[in-house]
Amino acid sequence: MKRFITLVSLLVAFGAYAQTGTKPSPPVQNPSNEPAETLKVDVKLVNVYVTVTDAHGGPVAGLKKENFTIQEDGLDQTIAVFNKESAVPLSIALAIDTSLSTRHDLPLEQTSAKRFARTIMRPVDGLSVFGFNEIVSQSSGYTADLHRIDEGIDHVRLGAATALYDAVYLVSRSLDRQKGRKVIVLITDGGDTVSKIDYKEAVRAAEEAEATVYSIIVVPIENSAGRETGGEHALIQLSEDTGGKYYYATSVAQLDDAFRQISDELRTQYLLGYYSSQRMSMSQFRRIHVAVSGAEDARSYRVRHRAGYYTSKSDF
Repeated sequence: MKRFITLVSLLVAFGAYAQTGTKPSPPVQNPSNEPAETLKVDVKLVNVYVTVTDAHGGPVAGLKKENFTIQEDGLDQTIAVFNKESAVPLSIALAIDTSLSTRHDLPLEQTSAKRFARTIMRPVDGLSVFGFNEIVSQSSGYTADLHRIDEGIDHVRLGAATALYDAVYLVSRSLDRQKGRKVIVLITDGGDTVSKIDYKEAVRAAEEAEATVYSIIVVPIENSAGRETGGEHALIQLSEDTGGKYYYATSVAQLDDAFRQISDELRTQYLLGYYSSQRMSMSQFRRIHVAVSGAEDARSYRVRHRAGYYTSKSDF
């Protein structure tokens, strides 16, 4: 039987929001005094949100533009934009696994998620709640209203199977037209049983949305022998490729700690923006590398950011 992916409320499917910069061409001489066409070259400003942590995993604040270098496909790039991102609006998609395998932990996950919302949300931010089992449902739109967020968290419903990759794909598409920093927080045991979208398509959707993915992998202690390790590894790779992080949680305390660390990181990110020096490329995917130097203990720092970007949008 053909499976369908559904959403409770309308998701914007294939629009993409991207901050762009326009560099005008030099004036064109027109000795004939005939009307001249104005030639403009649109060059995309590539935004890279960067998290820097110390040897103990704590966020590093206070770095300056000169501490960073950035490369695209191995070529040095000039940093045109540098900001500390604590004040930039956040769009957060909170996706909660509501399949039968998580039914015992769901009430605890909901309570912890509400505490996270109260910690992270400001009036300029927006958080949307999704639940996913065999279908993907959006139970609240992007909002800073904590009452509506609580209602959205309370209204996620249990189902039978798990469409994890469908959830990543649709949540990413919902973020396409959101502004500012875009974040996906997944709470799941890592299993995927019925997705129509495959892993590769899900990852590309997240990368095209420029979303940072944080995965909280819930591991029930009493069922550790039945863990979906393949799904866990997929989530770990997804988080790393988008500049996020993964966490394991076997208790409410660990859930709360994961949310706290996510909140701390999002308040200490840096934005590096550059105009690519590559006008042509044989590769549809351009790889990004950011390094930090010139700061005390810089050698021990870990730098996280998205792996790169696609030069054109996918058809799926």
